[in-house]
Amino acid sequence: MGTRDKRWRILDTPSVEQQTLVRELKIHPVICGILAQRGLSDFEAAKKYFRPSLADCHDPFLMKSMELAVDRIISALKNNEAILVYGDYDVDGTTSVALVFDFLHKLKPSAKLDYYIPNRYKEGYGLSAQGIAYAEANGFQLLITLDCGIKSIELIEVARTKGIDTIVCDHHLPGEDLPNAVAILNAKQKDCPYPFKELCGCGVGYKLVQALCQKLGLPESAYLQYLEWVATAIAADIVPVNGENRILAFHGIQKANTQPSTWIKALMELSRSEQKISIGNLSFLIGPRINAAGRMDDAKKAVQLFIEKDGEKAKALAQLLQSDNSSRKEADAMITEEAIRMIEADESFPYRKSTVVYAPHWHKGVIGIVASRLLERYYKPTIVLTKSGDYWAGSARSIPGFNIHDALDECRQLLKAFGGHYFAAGMTLEEENLEAFSSQLDEIATRVLSDEQMVPEIIIDAEIEPKDLTTSFYKILEQMEPFGPENPRPVFCIKNAIDKGCRIVKNEHVRFEIEKEGARMQGIGFNMAEKFLQKKEEMPLDIVFTLEENHYNNQTTLQMKVIDFRTSAS
Repeated sequence: MGTRDKRWRILDTPSVEQQTLVRELKIHPVICGILAQRGLSDFEAAKKYFRPSLADCHDPFLMKSMELAVDRIISALKNNEAILVYGDYDVDGTTSVALVFDFLHKLKPSAKLDYYIPNRYKEGYGLSAQGIAYAEANGFQLLITLDCGIKSIELIEVARTKGIDTIVCDHHLPGEDLPNAVAILNAKQKDCPYPFKELCGCGVGYKLVQALCQKLGLPESAYLQYLEWVATAIAADIVPVNGENRILAFHGIQKANTQPSTWIKALMELSRSEQKISIGNLSFLIGPRINAAGRMDDAKKAVQLFIEKDGEKAKALAQLLQSDNSSRKEADAMITEEAIRMIEADESFPYRKSTVVYAPHWHKGVIGIVASRLLERYYKPTIVLTKSGDYWAGSARSIPGFNIHDALDECRQLLKAFGGHYFAAGMTLEEENLEAFSSQLDEIATRVLSDEQMVPEIIIDAEIEPKDLTTSFYKILEQMEPFGPENPRPVFCIKNAIDKGCRIVKNEHVRFEIEKEGARMQGIGFNMAEKFLQKKEEMPLDIVFTLEENHYNNQTTLQMKVIDFRTSAS
């Protein structure tokens, strides 16, 4: 990102709701304002928000076809039918598969059970022809797909003709036509009455297990033991952290901190983190290590880790994931560096509103990560491609205001295949179309994106004064966790602060110390040295930040984690 200026936007606060909350909760008006922005309007709503209760989770049988799915699984177990649990190679897919497989195995240890994770490079995403062939060759009569299957109409039909029934558990948006499965569990189906529509794939698997427990009269502990698996999938799959997801994530994190599973212990030990487990840890420490298995090698070992009960064996499996993650980091750093050199050497790049880079030797498993890094640096819709067999495979990432899936749809005559959503997508194309594709994408970006949209925007929840940033204020903020989409970590702004000794540390970062109305506050701004050197001397500062605790020399103090700053307008 360098020293690029950003747009600041302070959110409006619904004042009536804010005043109601101040009166009823008796907490700081700024926090009440943020709660009001997030749709909370009274004491009851705030209570449910601050004290998420498992009792507020929805009845799994509200999900369309749940009864059919449960009856078919119970019948398969009774009749000793062979069951194959099938899921995707990312965190959501592997946790889903492990959860359902582990539960069925505990339910009936003698059951004929297996799991299948497709190979990212040989089979690609979702249900594959190889997976169906494996099920047929090994005599499976029931296939349970997790985090995939909603669009696998032809393959599920092929399975049916081979005498294999399918239960689809998915959370992706269904198409017009649905597969001919025994049961489809997906809250996004048009006629599904399930109240919460944003479960991740593992969340759908969890609701299936909860329904089985209820039907079989098992104790709640039989499904609650999997809460941290669901929390990990929620963190990694970037689904909204509100409604039922927030309840599941909250209790999953609580369990991970009090009674962690063998796999959580092994991965946290390897990451050498002393911190309490939070949604951030799950997202940035645990998630990448699980994902690395599918990116660099075989995601089956992630499932093996989840279901392993022996501590020493779990450590050995976690070590394999750690090794994959180290390889992933090396590949990612090398490709990012190479891509930046290519971009900086391209004289036309400053005039383009999109980024398309490609090289035949780049590792297919990390091009999505590289696309994210380039987007962060240049803030343009970005596509990174590499050679994959006879074709070129690419990964796309986008910015607000530019729907990358719609843009690919406009370029479909140049593509062999594509799929995805607003902010992320994938595609394959022939080599001869690379240049034309790059040009057409940029024409679309130039037409759709205004110059203003090419400037990153920082959403600020509220302006605040340093005197308000107290320990008790922070303790209430902490209770707003877990943070994520639809419930982000609050972002604050202090205006007209006096510089009381801000300085550059380690040539890259800035240590802030500011004062306003007699109250002082310290903070850290990472990689802000270049911007700091350009600021006008002696001028007051406006600072955007999140609030965090700084643990140093056995002391804990509050500090600003600075996101951006600028010279105050006079």
